[in-house]
Amino acid sequence: MKEFLHKTYKFSNSWTGTIIIVLFVIFFIAQAFKIPSGSMKDSLLIGDHLFAKKFAYGIPMPHIPFLEVSIMPWSDRLRLMDGDTPKRGDIVIFRPPHNPKQHFVKRCVALPGDELFISDKNLYLHHKEGDAWIEENFKGHEIVVFAGKLWVKNPYTKEHLGIHHDEKITQNGQYPLPIFHFAPIRIDENHYFMMGDNRDHSNDSRFWGAVPYENIEGTPWFVYFSIDDNWEIRWDRIGKTPTDLEGDVYLQKAIAERKKQDKDDYGIY
Repeated sequence: MKEFLHKTYKFSNSWTGTIIIVLFVIFFIAQAFKIPSGSMKDSLLIGDHLFAKKFAYGIPMPHIPFLEVSIMPWSDRLRLMDGDTPKRGDIVIFRPPHNPKQHFVKRCVALPGDELFISDKNLYLHHKEGDAWIEENFKGHEIVVFAGKLWVKNPYTKEHLGIHHDEKITQNGQYPLPIFHFAPIRIDENHYFMMGDNRDHSNDSRFWGAVPYENIEGTPWFVYFSIDDNWEIRWDRIGKTPTDLEGDVYLQKAIAERKKQDKDDYGIY
């Protein structure tokens, strides 16, 4: 046993061993990604560098980094092993169906069997569990009746405060219609509807459809580095999980609301 451990240690210190270990980690445990766009602002920011938890939803098909070449080039499969599936509200890293060589990160807003539509930028969701379940689980939300069913209006905005709209984006023909209105659809089996938290600045399922399960790569694990447009390091974000960062958004909004209230009550500027 001692000899085996010694050989293993020597192998891990060789160039071959190091490369194999690094590739194993990237393929099956954690892969580094950088947030390049503002589609998930304020939950994730441009310049956030994060590790993705690759095993969160089973095992995706390993691809050689940068080249995006599958380790099984003779197969077009994107999944090696099935596992858990995304839940409503999860932030998910996936390969978009229209360009599987890219990675996108969005929030899962609908599961297979769910129905949804968008009206005046508002998301309306009919959960597949049915009306009675909706009434029981969304007592604090606005619920509307449409086509004989109950629909929850903006079901994620209370829990995930990073979700927001841009008041400057108005329906004047300059912007794509799906931002404002999206016809009712039912999500197909093994598909998941993804939307960015920065709703009016996100290229997501409203434009190219729901994401097949096999395209899902993982979920953000934690931020290991973050830098803003001025090349200043955002130390307060390093080491935090998406849940931690959402807590920061909640705190920032609570402070802003308190300052606004003080200004209104006491004339403090």
